[in-house]
Order: sequence, then structure tokens, then C-alpha cells
Amino acid sequence: MSDDLPDQFDLVVIGTGFIESCIAAAASRVGKSVLHLDHNEYYGDVWGSFTIDGLCERLSKECGAHSTLRNCSYTWHGSEKEPETEAMEVQGGEQKWNRETMLAKSRRFSLDLCPRILYASGELVRLLIKSNICRYAEFRAVDHVCMRHNGEIVSVPCSRSDVFNTKTLTIVEKRLLMKFLTACNDYGEDKCNEDSLAFRGRTFLEYLQAQRVTEKISSCVMQAIAMCGPDTTFEEGMQRTQRFLGSLGRYGNTPFLFPMYGCGELPQCFCRLCAVYGGIYCLKRTVEDIGLDENTNEFVLSSAGKTVRAKNVVSAPGYPPVSSGTEMKPHISRGLFVSASPLGNEELNKGGGGVNLLRLVEAEGGREAILIQLSHYTGACPEGLYIFHLTTPAISEDPATDLAAFTSQLFEQSGSDIIFSSYFTIATQSSTSTAGEHIYYTDAPTYEVDYDAAIANARFIFGKLFADAEFLPRAPDPEEIVVDGEDPSALNEHSLPEDLRAQLKDMQQATQEMDIQD
Repeated sequence: MSDDLPDQFDLVVIGTGFIESCIAAAASRVGKSVLHLDHNEYYGDVWGSFTIDGLCERLSKECGAHSTLRNCSYTWHGSEKEPETEAMEVQGGEQKWNRETMLAKSRRFSLDLCPRILYASGELVRLLIKSNICRYAEFRAVDHVCMRHNGEIVSVPCSRSDVFNTKTLTIVEKRLLMKFLTACNDYGEDKCNEDSLAFRGRTFLEYLQAQRVTEKISSCVMQAIAMCGPDTTFEEGMQRTQRFLGSLGRYGNTPFLFPMYGCGELPQCFCRLCAVYGGIYCLKRTVEDIGLDENTNEFVLSSAGKTVRAKNVVSAPGYPPVSSGTEMKPHISRGLFVSASPLGNEELNKGGGGVNLLRLVEAEGGREAILIQLSHYTGACPEGLYIFHLTTPAISEDPATDLAAFTSQLFEQSGSDIIFSSYFTIATQSSTSTAGEHIYYTDAPTYEVDYDAAIANARFIFGKLFADAEFLPRAPDPEEIVVDGEDPSALNEHSLPEDLRAQLKDMQQATQEMDIQD
């Protein structure tokens, strides 16, 4: 660590995952001095994205008992030809993909350890807009929200035009679905309506059955729109449906967005904001020792021969030495696959495909998984390849077994040309050591579609650290910043925010009226 590094900080954050980066950015934005450390040479940790050879290298590393990433394995599938022959092979005028050709274009991949999609009006999108961090990121609208019906993957109609154009539903079913969605959208406006009273304390499935919708519509709502199970309460099912409907029509035909170049871009967006406001970053830096000075109530951290003091410390789970007394347990089982062919029919993959979302349910209905299919249009892989991200809550230390019920639904009869497959577990911290009792530990990634739980965890920790400060207030655009010695009146009118432009126009109009009167 550099000798000219300051000795005192308001906050030291260990780990550059999504939650840690949110907290670091929020603290730096309100004027706190922040030191952000990570023993990895990349940003994001288990929230990060990797090239194909970078992923193989990461999965090959031996994972300790306190590591968040564990039970890692990967396999290359296909022929075992000589690399020179195989790399030159062309099929139908197109690139023939295999291990050698994929590794040759490794830097064209952006493979997520923890992929998510975003509701268009969800918590993260609102936070990105409110804080102005959205200028650092790009997104693509999810092309299709899918479900499995009669053994096939079909697209769920989301917009009104999709409902009436789809060939999946009959005319009667289209009218029933529109009537049902309208009723869900209006739910809650009248607190005394019949549904609120009659179905209070009952399940959402019972409500669906009472509406006399067909089995296909019921599956459509339960699997893809509300994304709930048979035991989901009526109130929660309505809230999930309204969340889906409330995000429609904002950025595309579906209510979801996916970050261009992978979800690993998001932690880096928050890190950029932190750095802009003075946060200091040190990758490949391990904290060797950490203790609490009882006289000053400050933390004393030792790293690379340098000692720094901090008023507060936030750490991701699994980071030494604060994790030395912790117990890690399986939390999420992940499967990541690269294929030369997409899932579903040609209609779902027009023009080479985009982003497709599919929620899978086990035959017995007790377990579920989320599948995200990506094409080259997301910047996550070269053209002609498709990435399948499969995620389910962990029930064992064997992610392949945990996902077997879902991979069989996807790959056994689809004929997908899988070239690369990998499995791994993301663990969570179940206990903390006495030495770290004053340290705020962030949560490991949870099983959720969006980032709501992660943002709630960041808000909670930030509120504990800086109770009187606002969490990620809006950052000004570069053209709005007035440098010392500049004349603010010299700013271009078009570079001002909309509210200031309106005030300037009012002032100009008032001045003109005064000139006329004179």
C-alpha cells in the first residue's frame, strides 16, 4: 500500500461487491473519506463478470472454508480434434464454436457470477436515476418473458398489443387475461372492495381459481407475471402482479431491463461515483489484521505494511481477517452454460435473440429456478453463442444436483449444443466472530430477481453509520459544476437542469417586461 496513503478515514470498506460499492459511493457522496479495499484483482467479487478464461481461472482456484464462492467446477463439451484443425472448421459458412475458438475470443465474454434483471420501475432503476449514476450504465430491455407450457417454452404476452397478437391464447383467453390484469391493476384503490375482504388470509391461487380463468392463464400469471407459488398469499400475489404491471411500457414491451456487458458493470458504476467524490481504491490488497482501539473507539487496520485508522468498517462476508471466525453455508446454487443454439422456437430468438427470462418450477411445485438467456446483443458473448444463467436456492453443497431438476427440463429434449458448462455455490455468512462484532457485514447475494434485498441491506448499514445523511443524493452532471473562480452566469443555458432553465426563462421574461415598461 502506498506510503502516501492517508492514515485516517471515516470509512473503510472491504470488498467491492454490489452492496459494499453502494455503501462506499453513498458515504463518499456525502463528504466522508472512504478507503475501498479488495484482495481480488477485479471489481465485484461474486457480483462480478469475467471473460471465459477469467471465469475458468476463478473457478479453478481452491476455495477455503470461509469463501463466498465454493463447490466450483466446469466442463468443456464437444470433440477432441487437433486445435489447429478445430479452430479452422466452419459449418454452413458460420463459425464452428468449440473450446479453442471460444478461448480465442475470451475477451468478448462477460460472464456473471450473480446475474439479475431489473424491474423498469424497480428500486434499483429509481436509485440509479435519483443519484444520477445511470449515466455510467447502459441497459437493454428484456425481449421475452417466458413460461413452460405443455413441455414447450412460450412467450408470455405482456403489453396490450402482445395479448391480442399472441397465438398462444384463444380469443376468450385473451379477454379473460385482460379482465384479470385490469382487476389486479385496480386492486387497492378501494379498500372495501369484495376481493380485499373475501380473500384476505387466503392464497393467490384460490383467487385465480375463483376468477374462473383457464389453466393456461393461471400458469401464465403464477409462473411469469406474479412469479409466485401455490402458498403465496392473496395480498402478496396482488403486490407482485402490480409490480409487474407497474413496470410495463417504460422502456420496452416487457417490464424488465438487463445491464449491457453483464451485471458486473453495476458495482463498478457505484465505485466510479465513489472515486469521483474522493474515494480511494486499492485492489489486490488484503487486510492482514484489524482491531478496535478502545481509547478512541476507532478501528486499526494493517495492510501491506501500512496502518490506517477508521471510524467505521464495512466488510463483505468471507473476507480475511474479519471472516476468520465465521461459518459459511450454501445459499445459492448456480449453473452457467454457453451454447451454440438458443432455447425455444424461432419466434423467441428472432434476429439472433436478445434477453429471455424464464422461471422454472419443479414438477412437485416445491422448488423454483430462474433462467436468463443472453445473446451477443447484450455484449456478453460473441455473435453465434448464447449464455444460459440458471439460479436456484441451495439445498446442498452440490450445485449440479440442486439444479438437476431444472437442467433436465431445459436440455434433455431441446437439443441445445452446449459447449461449456459450470456449476458453483454462493455461500452466506451464518455467524460472526467476537473480533468482528463492531464491524458491519453485508449480506451475500440472495435468491431474488431484482436487487431490492441488496439495496435494502445497503440502506440499512448506511443508516446505521450515518444516520443524518441522505442515501445517495443526486450527483450533478459535469456541466453543472462551477469551478472556483468561474462566473456562474457564464454557464450555457442548455447545460442547466430543467428546473433552473425554467427559472432563467422566467427571469428573462420579467426583465423584458420591465424594459418595455421603461
